[in-house]
Amino acid sequence: MDQALGGRMHVTWPARTVWVAAVLLCIASVVFSVIAWSEFATDDLVFNSLGIFSSLLYATIGLLITLRARNAIGWILMFAGLALAFVAFGTTYVAVGLLTSPGSLPAPREVAAVTQVLWVPTMVSLAAMVLLFPTGSLPSPRWRPVLWTAIAGAAVGFLLLVVNPGRLEPDKGITFQNPLGIQSLRGLISTTLVGVAWVTSLAVAGCIIGLVVRYRRGDAELRQQVKWLAFAAAGAGAGLLFTLGSLLACHCDNSVVANVGWLAFFLILIFGIPGAIAIAVLKYRLYDIDVIISKAVLYGVLAAILTGVYVAIVIGVGTAVGSRGNSFLTIVAAVVIALVFQPLRQVAGRFANRIVYGRRATPYEVLSHFSERMADTYAADDVLQRMTRILAEGTGASKAETWLRIGDELRPSAAWPQHDDADSPVPLEANGELPALNGATRVVPVRHHGELLGALSVVKPPNEPLSPTEDKLLNDLASQAGLVLRNVRLTAELESNLKELRASRQRLVRAQDEERHRLERNLHDGAQQQLVALSVKERLAEGLIERDPQKAKEMLAAIQADTVDAIETLRDFARGIYPPVLADKGLSAALDAQIRKTTLPVELRAGAVGRYAREVEAAVYFCCLEALQNVSKHAGARSIVVHVSSDDGRLVFSVADDGAGFEPKRSGMGSGLQGMKDRLAALGGDLEVSSEPGRGTTVSGWVPATPDRSP
Repeated sequence: MDQALGGRMHVTWPARTVWVAAVLLCIASVVFSVIAWSEFATDDLVFNSLGIFSSLLYATIGLLITLRARNAIGWILMFAGLALAFVAFGTTYVAVGLLTSPGSLPAPREVAAVTQVLWVPTMVSLAAMVLLFPTGSLPSPRWRPVLWTAIAGAAVGFLLLVVNPGRLEPDKGITFQNPLGIQSLRGLISTTLVGVAWVTSLAVAGCIIGLVVRYRRGDAELRQQVKWLAFAAAGAGAGLLFTLGSLLACHCDNSVVANVGWLAFFLILIFGIPGAIAIAVLKYRLYDIDVIISKAVLYGVLAAILTGVYVAIVIGVGTAVGSRGNSFLTIVAAVVIALVFQPLRQVAGRFANRIVYGRRATPYEVLSHFSERMADTYAADDVLQRMTRILAEGTGASKAETWLRIGDELRPSAAWPQHDDADSPVPLEANGELPALNGATRVVPVRHHGELLGALSVVKPPNEPLSPTEDKLLNDLASQAGLVLRNVRLTAELESNLKELRASRQRLVRAQDEERHRLERNLHDGAQQQLVALSVKERLAEGLIERDPQKAKEMLAAIQADTVDAIETLRDFARGIYPPVLADKGLSAALDAQIRKTTLPVELRAGAVGRYAREVEAAVYFCCLEALQNVSKHAGARSIVVHVSSDDGRLVFSVADDGAGFEPKRSGMGSGLQGMKDRLAALGGDLEVSSEPGRGTTVSGWVPATPDRSP
């Protein structure tokens, strides 16, 4: 941490020093402008004011970028701002030192010699910035010669112009020989300057072409950040080329084409390039310095308004009443400022955020509002809808969705703006991670204690990629939404369980009714018919005893056989209700007795299974019988394995076959399997079915149970 802090301070203080130097030069320029006010023409004052404005703009943007992103772009912009500030300072310095108060300032001619040619390294540095924008690095290593050629041309051209002999005219009415000129090298300097100018111009054009190449090869986000600067750089380059070409073609210091080109270049330099960078920073969140800019605008507006209030009261009112130095007015001004500060701060804050974020709330306001709203009590659907709306408004997304994990898939639970056509559920990846969601610009998982509960997704317009600030906001919201989604999922699971409980109860009631009807039908069609037949035969035998004893004897023998059949029928019927062998000897013996009656080869692996409560043994027994009947009806299996065991307070069973198999998710549960599941669920257990086509089926289940140790 100490190393990081030391590195940050190491970067911060030189940047702040450069910015302070630029500000001090601008202040000095304003002071000298006031002193030499009468010496300047209106157009000179306008151009000088624009120069001061542009220098502060460049230096401030460069400082913000340097402090936040530590990018070479910031240093270049600060150098340009410092150079422009020195030009503005030098112009007014020379006017005071040579016109207003001759001899009052040291070396005004030398300052003029440097000031008049300082535009060369300034312009070339901006060209280098264009080549490096926005990453601070070259598009590729092959552009390195272009960059170094431009830097070398700027350095050589600047030095040659400084020592170029000839007359200087820093202002109207001021002409003198260059005090730094070397007369003996006039011819060599002039010849060299022509070559350096062309080479440097070509290098500057190459820098602009490099930006165009970066634009063509970049993704959508980079293109949006670069395109405005590309337009500005192309216009500035065209203006500079027109100016240099016109001056070299006519071998003069002034021409109409040169003046037009220079004016276009100057205006683009002041407004175009900073404006393009501002668009990239504010609209497309380049360098993630929107919070700093918002604060800068906030306090700048506050300072301007409060200064205006103070001046209006102290100076304006004081002038009106003839007492500008009255301390009472100063106290009144302080009181007024204290009273209006907080309302003004809120208004200025909204104004600053509107400039930086547009109509949206700031990311920190989004998080604050999210916490406040989630603290209130809402229905589960309303919570998700509110959260999704906050997400959409905070990121400026054209669409935002909240996805809830249900089982092995993600289901859309809320969307903003709301629409009738809901997206389809999306299955999770095989490893349980998030799948790709078609059309989503960014998808962030929502976890709570490491468990994946859902996801947040946003769709941004094609011309407005997700900025680093918005991406961080999305991740922050996802981290806070974990508990919300867990509560919503618990509520949804509880509602689903209640619905399943109601449905299970209805199925149990229906199954009981059907079983009663089946018992009634079996009694009516089976044992009852046999008993009725026995009663009829008994009356017939009774009538034959005296008339035909032999016939009566035969009939009584038949009645005896029918009675045995009726008894066996009743026994089979009783076994279907609750087998006596299950009650007498337990689960293993009952299953073994039933398996012996099947035609398929069945292997029973019951081990030393003890005795359990009556309802537990009955549930496992009848589930195993239902599974065996399903195998015989549908599976086409060659072998079956029935396994029963006790495991950690549970009675576990499985019925596995090598039959045809099926797809449980597609086929669902039939009435038989659903009845088994309901029977086990009524005792606190569960049923699982695993199957694949061609690989057989395994029906397994369990119920909580402890061995019955009663004698």
